[in-house]
Amino acid sequence: MLKEIKILSDHGKQFVPDLRNQPVSERFRGRPVISADITSVQVRSAATLCPTGAIDSSSGAIDLGRCAFCNECALAMPEVYRFTNDYRIAAARRENLIIKPGQNGPLRIDDASVRKEVRRLFRRSLKLRQVSAGGDNSCEMELGASGNVNFDMGRYGIEFVASPRHADGIVITGPVSENMAGALEISYDATPAPKVIILVGTDAISGGLFAGSPALKRDFIESHHIDLYVPGNPAHPLTFINGVMDLLGI
Repeated sequence: MLKEIKILSDHGKQFVPDLRNQPVSERFRGRPVISADITSVQVRSAATLCPTGAIDSSSGAIDLGRCAFCNECALAMPEVYRFTNDYRIAAARRENLIIKPGQNGPLRIDDASVRKEVRRLFRRSLKLRQVSAGGDNSCEMELGASGNVNFDMGRYGIEFVASPRHADGIVITGPVSENMAGALEISYDATPAPKVIILVGTDAISGGLFAGSPALKRDFIESHHIDLYVPGNPAHPLTFINGVMDLLGI
């Protein structure tokens, strides 16, 4: 027993005490800020630079659901575009992922957009089945980290389970390839109702770099209600955990 106590004393606290306010590296690319003084020439230039078409060619706004967080726009025009290290960028509505010029406030989930049964049933316990629908394993690794000893989202009752039959919803990563479309539908159908759908990462939300590819089949995304969008390329564990906590009203 004394040996175990000494080990605990030497290691100290390994978990993040406050997941809401945990600081991250200044180099982390989170919520972008766009100058309100952006010119039409700069808008067109930024839109041309963006590899995923995330920058609107008429306004210069950034769609976080399409953004690869590559930083090319900020490198080319640092006086206009910059990425903060604010990781709380999840949204319950797709349109709320659009960051407009001059917008500098934090992103928060609109409570009115959350289905009442989600918080009533899952506030204290949410079990999720993760489905990699053609993902590259980056978001999948970050989701795995969400439950490790450091982030420990399980302390809030949020956990991944092995079977959709034991889940309250599904978490989708990847652009949804044609080969995975059927398996995704099967996983969703096997999940008991009511159930939540969470999209994690640029690929899942919009298709990312693969958008428009004939190898994709995104009918599922377009025909089902999405409860939470978690942007990132890949999404940070803190972005995912805070997004789910906001969805549940924790």
